[in-house]
Amino acid sequence: MGSRDHAGAPGPLARVSRVIRTVENDLSMPADLVSLAHLARLSPYHFLRTFQVLTGTTPHQYLLRGRLRRAAVRLLSEKRKIAEIALDCGFEDLSNFNRAFRSEFGMSPRLYRRAG
Repeated sequence: MGSRDHAGAPGPLARVSRVIRTVENDLSMPADLVSLAHLARLSPYHFLRTFQVLTGTTPHQYLLRGRLRRAAVRLLSEKRKIAEIALDCGFEDLSNFNRAFRSEFGMSPRLYRRAG
């Protein structure tokens, strides 16, 4: 197989970039490594390595941060209950959301909303 056999096919960086855009557009999608690697048509190991080169983080961390950013915006712009926003943003329970939010933003969701 020469390099001409794959002419026109997107390379690993382009395929992983496409998956990143897909994840950003749908933060509720499953983000397990095998599924994401399959979308990119790469082995899980190669996908993870390429993803980390592009983003500086793992797919799980990237998705988590995206969900937390979306929740932070909604906390400031909506009057809905914090638990409702957490569930809508893909968190399965409030305690995990609170712990992750505090780790990312340095304060609880309630304090963040008050400070905003």
